[in-house]
Amino acid sequence: MAIEGMAKTERLTGVVTPLLTPYENDLSITEGLYLEHAAHCLDGGAHYLSPFGTTGEAVSNTMGERMAMLERLVASGTATPGQLMPGTGLCNLEETVTLTRHAAEIGCAAAMVLPPFFYPPSDEGLYRYYSRLIETLGAQAPKIVLYNIPQNTGVPISPALSARLNAAFPDVVTAYKDSSGNWDNTTAVIRAAPGISVFPASETLLSKAIALGAGGCISATCNSNITAIRRLYEALRVGVWNETEKLQLGLEAHRNAVQDAGLISGLKSLKAYQTGERRWLNLRPPHETAEPAVGRSLAKTISQ
Repeated sequence: MAIEGMAKTERLTGVVTPLLTPYENDLSITEGLYLEHAAHCLDGGAHYLSPFGTTGEAVSNTMGERMAMLERLVASGTATPGQLMPGTGLCNLEETVTLTRHAAEIGCAAAMVLPPFFYPPSDEGLYRYYSRLIETLGAQAPKIVLYNIPQNTGVPISPALSARLNAAFPDVVTAYKDSSGNWDNTTAVIRAAPGISVFPASETLLSKAIALGAGGCISATCNSNITAIRRLYEALRVGVWNETEKLQLGLEAHRNAVQDAGLISGLKSLKAYQTGERRWLNLRPPHETAEPAVGRSLAKTISQ
């Protein structure tokens, strides 16, 4: 259904950094490092930042922390609201409404919404959840990025459900982040829901995804390799084919090295090594603290 007052909007495309969240030794958020890293990613070429996704340890942070840091990104001048697509999905619909409304009030480009991930729902149950979220927000509803990461949530967002939600809310449900690692699912969503901009969660798929009409990528390693990922995206966008294969291979080597090091902890250990700031080693439980030696080894590997 069309939401009254909701105008047609441009398709979401580009390279999105799901921001790491730095912590003090007492595990409170380190605001200065957070803003500094956000600026670094934007300066390096990120079209958007996605605070409090999986890479940002979203579900280990409180609603208050998430809203406060979103406000600080804007108030500090680090990012414009239109450069932000925060994670807002929780199991409790009312809290998801609160976070998503907050993102809309700030003026964020979109909200990335996990499915409820404790009770195993059917597609019909998920449709009810997302529909109620959008209808509750009404004309205030921001663009919604469906966030598919079934290896963490246990809840896949199917191609059929994606198409149904886009058909019902064409101005709102306009994008899909696919962190499943399942290429067949990525292609199925692209084909089933042409009104949805699909973002694979790894730049290793960027060349073939763009060729099928994907919007870009939302990748953890945008935290460590944003300039190279943006360079490939632009080469693909304008058709500089003599550059793309070499760029793609370089991105794959970087991604694989970071993934082998333990994606979130590997990125944080690398950041600690590169900046000399040991607070980057801190992760909130249930994650373990990152190891300095991993950062040294990873830096050596990716420089080869």
